[in-house]
Amino acid sequence: MDILTKEKLHDLYSVKKLSMNEVSNLVSCSLHTVVYWMRKFDIKRRSRSDAAYVKANPNGDPFKIKTDLSREEQYLFGLGIGIYWGEGNKVAPHAVRVANSDPAILRVFILFLKRICQIENAKLHYSIVAFQDSEIKLVSRFWATQLEIPESSFGTIVRIAPQGKGTYKKKSQFGVCTVTFGNMKLKKWIMDQIRLADQAWIA
Repeated sequence: MDILTKEKLHDLYSVKKLSMNEVSNLVSCSLHTVVYWMRKFDIKRRSRSDAAYVKANPNGDPFKIKTDLSREEQYLFGLGIGIYWGEGNKVAPHAVRVANSDPAILRVFILFLKRICQIENAKLHYSIVAFQDSEIKLVSRFWATQLEIPESSFGTIVRIAPQGKGTYKKKSQFGVCTVTFGNMKLKKWIMDQIRLADQAWIA
């Protein structure tokens, strides 16, 4: 068994984000031994949610908030937070999600995610809900063209019965597209920005 010093345990667990099981395997000792020395060295253990986050993001956060913003980026920052305040899903704690029938709104929000939040583009997901009598090929082509992404990005397109009467169906003839970035830390950051904006208006 390798000597498990405080510095080594801190490096493996807190810095390199290995799990306690991974640490025990690496230094050839039991899990109970790792737990014992964690307590002995007073190294704080991760919560279950934090441990799940680290496992899902082994290379660290898949985003990096840009702080040195140009005037144009400051405007984009305001637009992105405003869009989420008005249109974003506030309930799901683990996902940043905006759904809309207006592609311009989604284009701006995607730009906000890419330029201000500097997300990993591969973790951005798209889905569509369309009416049953819609031509699916036309719907997917429309959103792919508007958002400049491959049609294969959408996966299965959910189809629903037309809602209501009048011109609603005409306005939403291409359905609703949802943009999702699954990350609890980014979701918390966005919600914090909304709370700060709300407090600023109250003040």
